[in-house]
Amino acid sequence: MFDTMTLTKIAAAFCSALLVLVLGGWIADKIYSPAHHGEDHGVAWIETDSGPSEEIIVEDGPDLAELLAFADLVKGAKTFKKCSACHKLKDGANGVGPHLYGVVNRDVGAVSGFKYSGSLVAVAQSWSADNLNDFLTKPSKYAPGTKMSFNGLSKPSDRANLIAYLGTIGN
Repeated sequence: MFDTMTLTKIAAAFCSALLVLVLGGWIADKIYSPAHHGEDHGVAWIETDSGPSEEIIVEDGPDLAELLAFADLVKGAKTFKKCSACHKLKDGANGVGPHLYGVVNRDVGAVSGFKYSGSLVAVAQSWSADNLNDFLTKPSKYAPGTKMSFNGLSKPSDRANLIAYLGTIGN
């Protein structure tokens, strides 16, 4: 007959083996993620006179114009809530950041009474949809040294929805 110490050792061995199995599966999933199998990974092989060569494909999905054409203003208003901590939509009502009333196609640094960081004013002439999209992706990368501490919006559809929503405010 088994004593309690032997049963404890068997239970501990079983739990340890299960833990190793679960952690091993998690690590293997991170290394060899099945989400990437079957994708082209942005590389295409083309034939040239000197043999096959590699061409990098930059296009990952729909462009901004297509996303703006199908933008959802309700989702844009919801995304704006992330911006509303620092920006106001009322004309002349600056917060921590300048007001965003009529921001789409407005000149960069055009809000009177707001002190912009020099790096932001130097990046573009106006806040076109393309410039806003690039800025909202990662503000610190688009305008290094900007005072804006927002991390950005990683989803292109979120950026398009927000730009379309802002385009309805004051334009």
